[in-house]
Amino acid sequence: MTRQDGLAMTRSLAHAKINLFLHITSRRENGYHELDSLAVFAETADILTLDVDADPQDAPSLRIEGPFGEGLDAGADNLVMRAASVLRQSVRTSDALPCWPMTLTKNLPVASGIGGGSADAAAALRLLAEAWQCGEIDLAPIAAMLGADVPVCLAQKPQRMQGIGEILVPAPVMPRCAMVLVNPGIAVPTPAIFKAWKESRADFRAPALLPQAWPDLSAMVESLHTTANDLQPPAIALFPLIGTVLEALKATQDCHFARMSGSGATCFGLYEDMDRARIAAEKMRERGWWAEPGWIQT
Repeated sequence: MTRQDGLAMTRSLAHAKINLFLHITSRRENGYHELDSLAVFAETADILTLDVDADPQDAPSLRIEGPFGEGLDAGADNLVMRAASVLRQSVRTSDALPCWPMTLTKNLPVASGIGGGSADAAAALRLLAEAWQCGEIDLAPIAAMLGADVPVCLAQKPQRMQGIGEILVPAPVMPRCAMVLVNPGIAVPTPAIFKAWKESRADFRAPALLPQAWPDLSAMVESLHTTANDLQPPAIALFPLIGTVLEALKATQDCHFARMSGSGATCFGLYEDMDRARIAAEKMRERGWWAEPGWIQT
């Protein structure tokens, strides 16, 4: 959380979460699927701001703006509002906590497999925990109450996700590398992708075998080629444009690796340097697609 120069606001960045691989390893009796996934965070992010110099309101409020903010519900069901509510309920002196107005600048496409809503919720927890000076509260269990992807979004650093997302272990030490995110402008419903995966009768996959560290991008890519995103084939079957995006990414100069993130439709390409990543992003934009280059956050 940072204070902007000249503005009486604090803010928290909600970085896009990318699944470098995603294995479906089993299914629980309650229907939830257990996963094994390596999550990293891109440079591009939503921005959540809190106007701490505004007069406190009677109830929490959220305003949504930005290129992907149109039509989003800013009411009580929004994950940011839910995060604020659950955190407030966890504080003993909750009645004394001020309701400062919040603004979410939505820079990330929605329903796109990069955990935007979860990252926003985690940003709200970080932002409000500091503003309300309740640092003694463990945010991890609160995050788990809000969704499977919210816990990993708290620290916004590479981590391996297992279970249904609640088990987090350190990721291998990663090399510095650039990433391009590409979304062709289609919203992909996660339940439909899991349903298609189930109907495909695909086998459960074993957890990935990963080293403690990758000395360079080539070594990391070699490991990633032994993994998969189990949701990518059913997603392409339902939304063939995802396959088109992947082929376009692979055709860009010096793209070392390309894959779909999460349940789609956002795809990523990995590059050794930012110059190549920027050139690739521009080629994707020429097709009318959303594309953002940046460094993987380590």
